[in-house]
Order: sequence, then structure tokens, then C-alpha cells
Amino acid sequence: MGEVHSMRVTTMTQSVRLALSVGAVTGLLALVQPAVAQDAPAATSAAPIPKVEITGSAIRRIESETALPVQVITREEIEKAGVTTASELMARVSANVGGLTDGASITDGHDQRGFNSANLRGIGTSSTLVLLNGRRMANFASPGDDTGVDLNNIPAAAIQRVEVLLDGASALYGTDAIGGVINFITRKDFQGVELNAYGSKTKEGGAGKRTATLTAGTGDVAKDGYNVFMVADLQRTDALSTSQRKFIDNLHIPERLPHLLSGYTSPANIRLTGAQRDYLNDNGFTINGKPLTNRTINPSVPGCSAPANLYLPAGIGGVDACTYNYMGDTELYPKSDKANLLSRGVLQLNANNQLFAEVALSRSKTTYVASSARVRANINYKKIPALAKYNLDSDEASADDDVVGDVELRIRLNDGGRRTSELTSESQRYVVGLTGSANGFDYDIGLNHSVNTIKDKDTHGYLLYDKLVKGIYDGVINPFGPSDAAGRALLDSIQVNDDVRHARGVMDSIDFKVSHAVGTLAGGEAALAVGGEVRHERTDFTPSALLLSDNINNDAAPDGGRPTSDKRTVQAVYGELLLPFTKQWEAQLSARYDHYQVVGGAASPKVGITYTPVKTMLFRASAGRGFRAPSMSDLYRPTLVSSTATLPDPAYCATVDNNYADCADAWETRRYSNANLKPEHSRQYSVGMVIEPTKQASMTLDYWNIKRTDLISEIGDDIILGNLAKYGNLVHRLDNGQIDYIELHKENRGAQLASGLDLVLDFRGVKTWAGSFGGHLSGTYVLNSKIQNAVGDPYVSNLGRFVTDGVVPRWRHTVTFDWDQGPYSASLSNTYSAGYEDQNSAIDTNGGTVVAANRVKAYSLWDMSGAWQVSKAFKLRAGVQNLFNTAPPYSNQAAFFISGYDPTYTDPRGRRFYASANYAFK
Repeated sequence: MGEVHSMRVTTMTQSVRLALSVGAVTGLLALVQPAVAQDAPAATSAAPIPKVEITGSAIRRIESETALPVQVITREEIEKAGVTTASELMARVSANVGGLTDGASITDGHDQRGFNSANLRGIGTSSTLVLLNGRRMANFASPGDDTGVDLNNIPAAAIQRVEVLLDGASALYGTDAIGGVINFITRKDFQGVELNAYGSKTKEGGAGKRTATLTAGTGDVAKDGYNVFMVADLQRTDALSTSQRKFIDNLHIPERLPHLLSGYTSPANIRLTGAQRDYLNDNGFTINGKPLTNRTINPSVPGCSAPANLYLPAGIGGVDACTYNYMGDTELYPKSDKANLLSRGVLQLNANNQLFAEVALSRSKTTYVASSARVRANINYKKIPALAKYNLDSDEASADDDVVGDVELRIRLNDGGRRTSELTSESQRYVVGLTGSANGFDYDIGLNHSVNTIKDKDTHGYLLYDKLVKGIYDGVINPFGPSDAAGRALLDSIQVNDDVRHARGVMDSIDFKVSHAVGTLAGGEAALAVGGEVRHERTDFTPSALLLSDNINNDAAPDGGRPTSDKRTVQAVYGELLLPFTKQWEAQLSARYDHYQVVGGAASPKVGITYTPVKTMLFRASAGRGFRAPSMSDLYRPTLVSSTATLPDPAYCATVDNNYADCADAWETRRYSNANLKPEHSRQYSVGMVIEPTKQASMTLDYWNIKRTDLISEIGDDIILGNLAKYGNLVHRLDNGQIDYIELHKENRGAQLASGLDLVLDFRGVKTWAGSFGGHLSGTYVLNSKIQNAVGDPYVSNLGRFVTDGVVPRWRHTVTFDWDQGPYSASLSNTYSAGYEDQNSAIDTNGGTVVAANRVKAYSLWDMSGAWQVSKAFKLRAGVQNLFNTAPPYSNQAAFFISGYDPTYTDPRGRRFYASANYAFK
């Protein structure tokens, strides 16, 4: 069956308890030893039909369809799409919703910046398990709300295929597999030398890319008894600034979202006290010829030093001051340099047994450039020409002063430079193992050492705060325009160049499994697999002494910040039973038990059934339970101080006639970990069918349903403020009744529901006089997606509706049309995400109004490529991504640093032209 062909997979190895492992490994090696000593079978022996391992199963079998739905992305499909990174590739998977990308991680904050992740079913990055050749990798080391493998550490050029198991698989793979499993499978037996060069350029400039790949291997396992190969891949992507994209201006952000811009400007805005404002009004002071109505003023109104600083009466600066449009002065896509090296060696011990080793090294350096430094500082009014002639030292004017005669400035310090950080993610992974069969037993054993190291470095635009504010107060640094030579020299001397955050995660594991036939049923051999794993995890987080001193402007010290070092041991054992009752009916039963040090244990059973009434039709169903263990960041991360989006405080609003101009703000939050967390639990089931009426056409349709309980989460700050009767104890207030801060605690609470349909259509090799044609559609239609914040609370749906920090589109698809004739081929593809109701909650604290409601338009991108096989060794390919230069649709979301569009499911790069050349010596 064609669908069967798409489901080939390699070894997906897992687990065992230490107590089991010692005895089992000893017995396993005893089985292998006599087999190693035997001679290889005679060449005249009939070659057996090879067995393969199916994703989601630990039992090798003759290739066939399984009870679990698996989508496969081949190397050829990767080349046709013109993608060069694992993250770009996953963006084309319809079941992947809201994964972290370079574009979405643009921010002036630092929490897990640089992390690229997958998110199957939209139920969370932490619930998607990513494997490399069937084994785990160390997770992204920086502490934060998301746990998972950094896709930057997957050597994209080495990928042979990607297998996406779209069903919970905790019964085999343990934690994190609730949403599904993504297995990146690399080349295994390469011979010769292959060179590949790739380059792309965008229509409007910026975000260009160059890559170079060298693949080399020697040895034929079948003939020589060994193979060693390596893949080295280098990539560089250029930065993309807002000034390079016309669509930014076309979004009309200052007009539509003025309140999401900034009140820190150049020349600086002046923040008066109420007494100072009243005094100035009483003494005839005016802005733009009018008395003051607000406390924030700027004498340059209405000029405001355009274009970045604007006069927007409806903006955050208000009618008397300026507003800074940071969306005209930041980056949409970061500069990055990626280097990957993967090497694999195989030694054929005899006809049935192999010793193998893998080395994967990667380094990804991403440079983030945000808008120039923002500073809050004081200055004596006599140093401000527009105020110097007034007497702000008087009793009337200084009634509210902390220091008599001082005024507060809110400065955009262009002379300090744009804030620039370098995030370096480095990964090492070493695997050595033994695999094969002996005396009727199939086995696999492996040792795995994986490390991920994160270095977050402030390199420019971050300034020593104490010397900065002193320089402003003393008049050395000019807050109202360019500084003189002395001011610039001071700014240069206080630039921070420091590794402010350093994180390291280490995972060491031993895993093995053994499978064997246990009898014969009407449909064939029944088989049993048992296996297990012992895994040791350690994370270290070291903030720099300078960061902890809280003396870096715009990079505040974490509240209660301190170095942390945490570790734990995980033990697991599992089993699987394959029962082919008849030629039509087959059952797969599996179960796993994991025990996490401190956290406790979790059992995960699963059952799957397939029914094949005829060779061209298959029906399947599965049901199981899963779990996600709390990460060490969930358990032990120090308190993190952040802030909400601009939200109203109902208690305060009730005292000011619900005037949002007075009672809405970005309130401080304090986010706490919880060492007493228990695992999340899930139950999921799926029902589907595969139909292949001809060799050229097939269809799969699968219904899936997931429920998670005991969610490890915080109650959303918007939920807390929306239900003070229940959650008011989490809101801490000042003596005047206004909010001081809001507590956000990690706890096991509430539930999540998600369900939908996956559809795959394939047409292959339809031959005509004009060539051979084919097509492929992979789509996901979500029926339900909603979350309950606490037991007893109503469910809140994010299906087709932006809630808190994201949305799950109703429908996503990728469709591809292929043509080839002789040495020529071409491909046309479309990726599509349905539109949705916008966040529609951002508040204008000047006018006291909520942003105009909006529906985000559907997002549809077309790509086209063509290839010419010049000779057996030489191939050229060229293409266009985003053929129609489709811009991200307008969004009023306020959850991300980027405003005006949603960076989680759109691509700001626009139309891109690319070409590649591949030459192989074999």
C-alpha cells in the first residue's frame, strides 16, 4: 500500500529501570556473543523479507500499516519546499500550531529567547516530544514556561525524513508525548561525497540566507562490514528591519494601535506631578498653544522629531506629549549563524548485529536587535529650557515632589544605540549502541549523553543604570537630542558587554529493549517487547553578578534571583504485545511506568486495533493514557517579576465610573514555581481509516481526541482580574487600594480539551503525454480546543479566537502539486491557516477605550520550485517562496513585543527567491 510505504521508520528506542537493566543487559550480551562468533549466512541463502520498526511500536515486523497515524516528510519534499531549518519545516505541518520561531521570539525581554520549538495540536510545546533517530535530546536549557528540544539543534541537512506520530505515545516514550512525537531521522548509510550550496534573497531586502553543506561517507555495510559518514552544514541568515518592509506602514499601527506604542521618546517626554502641572497652568504655560490637560508633556509638540517619534494625541504620549513608534525602529527577524555537524559510524559485527555510534554537534547564534534604550530618570527643571523660567521650587509647585524641583523624564536614548543581544545555543549529543538480532531475539541498547548550553549576552545598548541616570542628572548626557563628545564618551564607557545568563542542561541515559515472537496466531506471529530506561537530568542556571546587581538599564535582575542547580533521576520500564488475531484483525497493547525522583510515578497504558477487510482498505483505532512530568523549571525556578498586558482592575474601576483611563494598567506580576507539583495526566483516543483504491491514490482520515487534567499552569492574569470574588487573594494592594502586584503560581489545576480531524490525500505517478503528475494534501480541522483554568471554572475556547497568548485556527493545510518529465521537475505548494477572531482586548489608557474589534484574515502562502537533473551527479533547483508576496494580516494582539500582526503563524520576510546546486561524487 502506498500509505504503508510512507510509514517506514527506524528504531524508536526507550527505557528501563536500573534494577531491570543490569540483569537484562547481561542476558542480552550473553545472547549476542554466540551470534557474533558465527559465520555470516551463505550467499545462496534466501534473503528474508526485512523487518522494520514502526513509529509508535517497539516491535520489528514486516512493513505494514499500524493503529497509530503517522505522517512522513521525505527528504525530497524538504528539498522541494526550499526550507533549510527544522523550524521552517515544522511550520508546514498542519498539526503544528503556535510553535516558537525566530520571528515570534523577537522581544525586548529575555525569557527563553532563541528557542525554536514544535507544538502539535496547539496544546503546548511541553507536550510535544522531539526525537533524533528515535532517542531523546537534551531540552533547551534556559528556564521558562516551555520545555522541549531546540529545533536549532537538529541538523536539517542531515535529515533523511521526518516522521510525525499524531497520537499520544506516553505508553512507549514516557513524558512529553501527549500531543504526539516528532522523530527526525538522519541518513544512515551514506557513501561518497556530496556538496550542496543554497542562497536566497528577499524581494524587498533583508533576511537573505546562505548555506553550504558537505556530506561524506565511506564503507558499504553489506560488503565492507562498516560505514562512516558525516554531514557538516553552515547557515547564515541576515536580519530584517521594520524599515525594510512596506507592509509595516500599510498596517497603520500608529492610527490603529496608538496605545500599544511607547511613551519613551526623543526628545524626552516630561512626566510632571499633579502639583507641577497645576502650577504651570496657573502661570500660563502652554503646549502647542493650549493649557496642559495631562501630566506627560513634551515642549517639542507637535514636531516630536519624526519619523520615529510622532505627535499622536490618541497615543500613549497623549495630547501634550510625543509617542514613540518602536515598530518603525526594531527588527522583525533576527540575524543568525547556525553550524551543525552530524557523524555516524556502523560496524557490522556479523550478518545480524551492528555496533553504532552517533555524534551530533550544533551551534546557533542569534542576534536580537530591539529599539534603542528607554530610560526613566530625573533632572532638575532648571536644565530644561522650556521650564527654566518658572519657579518649580515654590511650595505650590513642589507639593508632590520627592526631591524639590526635580521632574521625571521618559527618554528614548538614541545615542545609547539599539539594544542588542546575542543568544548562543550549543548542543552536543553522543550515542553509542548495539542493535540486531540473536537467537530469535531483536534487541537494541544505547548510551546517550546530551548537553545543551545557552549563553545570553547583552552586547550593546544596555547601559550601567547608576552612571546613566547620574550622567543625565548632571547634564553630561542630553535627554533631548544628540549628546556632545563628553556625553557620547560617557555612554561608550558604560555600555554593557556581559554574558548575563548562562544555562546548561545535561541528560545521560541508558535504554534498551528486547522483542521476541511468543507464538503464532491466525494472522501471523505474536510478539512481545520489553524495555526500559534510566535517565539522569541536570540543569544549571547562572545569572551574572552584574545582572544580579540590578544595574543594567532595561535588563532587570530577577526578583530573588540566584544561581540554581537541580538534578533528578528517571527510571522507566515498558512492554508491548502485538497480536495478529487474523489476517484482518491485529491488536497492539502497550504500557509503561515511569518514576521521577521527588515527583513520583505515572503509568501509561495504550491499546490499538487495526482491521483490514481488503488489501485496499484499513480501519484503525487506539486509546490510551499519557502524562507530562513537571520540568525542573516548573519545580524550582526563582521568582520571576513581569507584567500583565494592559488590563482593568474591576475593584478600582468601580470607584472611577469604570473609566479605563484611570483604572487600567500593565500590573506587576510575580511568578512562582512549585516544588510540590505532580505530573499532568491525559487520556486520548483516535479512530481512522486508510483507503487506497489504486496504486496512484490514497486517503487517510483520522479523528483524534485529547483531554489533559491536573494541568501544570498558572491562572491567567486576565482570569484573576475577571473573577476577583474567587481569586482576589492573589491580588496584593497598596494602602490606597491600587494593585501592587499579582501572584501567579504554578499549580496542578484545571483541564484542557482538544479534538479534530486529520486528512491526507495522495496522488502519485499519474503518467500522461505531458509528464508524470502527483499531488499531496495534509490538513487538520480542529473541532474543539478549550481550557479550564481551575476545577469548577467554565472552559474557555481558543478555537478560532485569540485568548491570553495564542489561538488555534479551525483549519490548516499544506497542499503540493508535482510534475516531472525526464530530468525536469516542478512543484507548486500552498500553506494555509484559517482566519480567527482577534484578541480585541488591548486598552487605551489615555482615552479609556478598548481597541476596535477585528477579525484576522486567513493567511495563505504559495511556493513554487523547479529542478533540473543536469547529470547523474549534478542537480540544480530554483524557486520562489511566498509567490504573491502576501503580507501578514493585521492583528490587534497585545501579547507579543511585535505589534500590528501575529508573529506566531505569519512570516514577515515576504517574497523570497532561492537557488541551490548539488553535486555528488559516488
